[in-house]
Amino acid sequence: MMKSGIDQDALIQMFATATASGTEQVRKGVTQATLAALQGRELSLKNIRSVLKTVAQSASAGAAMNKLPGVDVEDLLDKAVVGMDEALLKAVDANRVALQQFVNQGADLREKHLKKALTDLEAMEDNFIGSLKKAAEAAGAQASTQWAPILEKLQAGGTLSGAKAATTAEQFVGQMQTALRDTRAASMKAAQTMAESYTALVSGVLIGMSDALTQGGTAKPRGKK
Repeated sequence: MMKSGIDQDALIQMFATATASGTEQVRKGVTQATLAALQGRELSLKNIRSVLKTVAQSASAGAAMNKLPGVDVEDLLDKAVVGMDEALLKAVDANRVALQQFVNQGADLREKHLKKALTDLEAMEDNFIGSLKKAAEAAGAQASTQWAPILEKLQAGGTLSGAKAATTAEQFVGQMQTALRDTRAASMKAAQTMAESYTALVSGVLIGMSDALTQGGTAKPRGKK
């Protein structure tokens, strides 16, 4: 079954057959599957939410089926979260690179679509945790119980992708403020230069007028006819 560009059957099977010593492979598998799904679509919050929810539901279904000795379902779900987090780090990096390219080309971060990109970055962590909550609720009471300690830990300590997204957004907001200050400074400097030029012009005119008066004062008077 395919949903959100993800082979859910393959993911479910991976979790259902994971051994106690194979949880790192589960993490890598989740990272690759999540990243591949994100790369195959527009990187909007809506699409990210859809991918994360699908991966979390698949992880929950597969982990519930795993009856192998020594396997800790909570550990499997935790590895799923780490895998998704690692994929989202790449998504944050992609946003950062794209925003920097726009800035380098002279784009104004106050423009509507760029402001939305910054807002989406700031909402990345809440979006991540919210997707996991919805997946847990959809999976039923038992799954919700298994997800509870993981969600509690995430809400207390946050995610790597969320922290990086917030830092990235803060960085670009700082750039925007610096650009505004530089623009104001440049405007003030230009105004000052114009003012100085004006006073110099006035001085020049005044000097010219003074010379004319001086010349007029020393000129010999014309004789009477």
